[in-house]
Amino acid sequence: MPGDHIRIMCPSLTCRRVLAVPANSRGKNVRCKGCGATIRVPEKAPSPAAASAATPAPQAAPATPNAKAA
Repeated sequence: MPGDHIRIMCPSLTCRRVLAVPANSRGKNVRCKGCGATIRVPEKAPSPAAASAATPAPQAAPATPNAKAA
């Protein structure tokens, strides 16, 4: 969707300016207009449903036969 923006905060403790950057700049570096610091725009976070589907459920260990055989 063109025109979508994401809001990020400058990590500089002396600035802390909130910037609206285009959504297509995710994963890229942008420069803060307030202090000139370089900021890495975070990648899109996976949704909780997608994250749980990507993580396989732990499987039970296979049963071992009894070592004592008569």
